Order: sequence, then C-alpha cells, then structure tokens
Amino acid sequence: TCFVADCGLNDPVSVERTRQRLQEYRILRRDGKHKAWVSVMYGCDNFCSYCIVPYVRGRERSREPEAVLSEIRELVAAGYKEITLLGQNVNSYGKGLREPIDFAGLLRAVDALEGDFRVRFMTSHPKDCTRELIDTVAECPKICNHIHLPVQSGSDRVLERMNRRYTAKDYLALIEYAKSRIPGLSLTSDIIVGFPGETREDFEQTLALVRQVRFASLYTFVYSRRSGTAAENFADPVPEEEKNHWLRELLDLQESIGQGVLDRQVGRVMRVLPEEIGRGGEGTLLSRSDSNFVVELDGPPEWIGRFVPVRITVSTNWSLKGEVLSGGPDQAFEGRTFEI
Repeated sequence: TCFVADCGLNDPVSVERTRQRLQEYRILRRDGKHKAWVSVMYGCDNFCSYCIVPYVRGRERSREPEAVLSEIRELVAAGYKEITLLGQNVNSYGKGLREPIDFAGLLRAVDALEGDFRVRFMTSHPKDCTRELIDTVAECPKICNHIHLPVQSGSDRVLERMNRRYTAKDYLALIEYAKSRIPGLSLTSDIIVGFPGETREDFEQTLALVRQVRFASLYTFVYSRRSGTAAENFADPVPEEEKNHWLRELLDLQESIGQGVLDRQVGRVMRVLPEEIGRGGEGTLLSRSDSNFVVELDGPPEWIGRFVPVRITVSTNWSLKGEVLSGGPDQAFEGRTFEI
C-alpha cells in the first residue's frame, strides 16, 4: 500500500511499473538460516555485445542505502552470518540516489553495522572497479577477501568487440593492486571461449592472462548466441569443435593453477562458516572460508551457522580439510589469512 499514492490506479502502465517495483524490492533469497542475498541495484548500462540483460532488466537504478542497511540489520538480528550484496554491476551502485554514495561507501556503511557477520558481493565489472573499492575490501574486516571480477577475454581485440571498455593491461593493473592490498585475496572470474571472430592468437592471450593472474577458480563458457544482442550478427568462422578444444585447454590449465592455489593454503589459519553436513555424514561439516574456499572439517551439526577457526591440513582436488583450533566455534579471530 505504500505505493498507492503515486501508482496511478487508472493507468495500466503505472500499475505495471508499480508491480515490477514491488517485485524487485522484495526479499530475494535466503539460504537456510545463515546465508542471505540482498539486492542493492538493478539493471545494467553496459550493453556488452553478447549480453541481453540491459534489454530485459532495464537501465541501472540503485536502492537507497538506508533501505539496504535496514534489511541487513534485520538479517543480522535474525542470526544470518553471511550477506551477499547483489547487482548486475555492483561497482556502479549509486546512480540516481538522493544523497551521493558509491559502492565503496555502501560497503563501509555495511561493515560499520553491529554484529558478527561477513559480506560478499557480486557481480563486479572491471571498468568500474576502482582502487578505492579495493582499499575498502582491504580495510573493512567484515568484507570477504574474495573478489569475483569477470575478465571474459585476455585479448584487447576481443574485449573491444565485446564492448567491455577496458584492456587486458587495465585488468592486470587492478589485479596487481588488489594482490598488494588484500591479505589472503582469492580471485575468480568468467571467461567466454570462442567469441565471434576470436582467433587462436586471441585465445593464447587469454591463456597468458590466466597464467599471470592465477585465479582460484574460473567460470568458463563456450560462446552462445543471444537473440537481440549486437554479437548475434557477428561473423563466427571458428568451428564448434575447435572452440570446445580451446575450452578443454583452458580447463586443463586452470585445474593445474587452481590446485596450486589450494596447495598453498595448507598450514594457514582461517575462519570458516559451516554450511551443511559433510560428505562423510554425521560428524563432518562442509564449510566455506572468507576467501571462498570449501573447507571440510570434523564437528557436530550444532556448529552449522557458527564461525569456526581452523588450521588447513590437507588440500584435495577441489577443496581443503581443516583441523578445528582449540576452543571451537565463535572465538574472536584476528586477521584473515596469510597472503596467497
């Protein structure tokens, strides 16, 4: 009823806009009693040539910061321990607000809220990822030391055709700065293989970037046409079989790099959040660290949803195993991890 005064009850267009507004600002998702997702903005202004989102979600608009903070306060009071801030491009948060604030400012305000909880965010666009944002992650203890920053390609030619508006050099400079500022930082990314017009030389540049950054994990895709996008009309001469071969090559490279990242965690102390019963059944727990590593440990189900300090003892081919430090869950924990 709070929108009745301005919705225009006799105007079908206004009624539909009001319905969409209510739908967007509803609680988005809760995972059990411990993890929650909070939308901070909607829509996208980037118009990447392969993406349909700006056409179906509309232009960028941000929620008022107090609305976001109020929702998070309620979640923390209800016992939620991990809050993920969501947007098509969270880095451009702040457009159209009554009082000027950017995403770094919003993160600092969230970090200042009372309670023992941690914060993640996605998705970030490299062109809007600032050093101020990286400094904020480094300086705010509640913000997880994990950044998902989709690069999509390591070729400047392909990035230009994708309309990404940054270069591989720009991206690598951001990564270098983030690594220098954030202890224990883990990085993940998205990569599209076989974009229309991509050559073997372009793909080799992507492999080189992956080798240099050393991502903890990648979300990889063979390009798929989307009706209504600019790239729908691009010439695409590379056979599907060749694209799949490139994807396999990328996956093999990342598997080797990712295993090295996991291996380097052995011996480190982390604070993890148990999320569910582990693969070993009762007495084991599957948890996740601030740096987004999956960590298996021994413990009772009562520990689910409570922060637990562990020392990493083993790395497997997809996760870590940790030994609970004396004192068990809910201990005060200084710092995050050692730098990767």
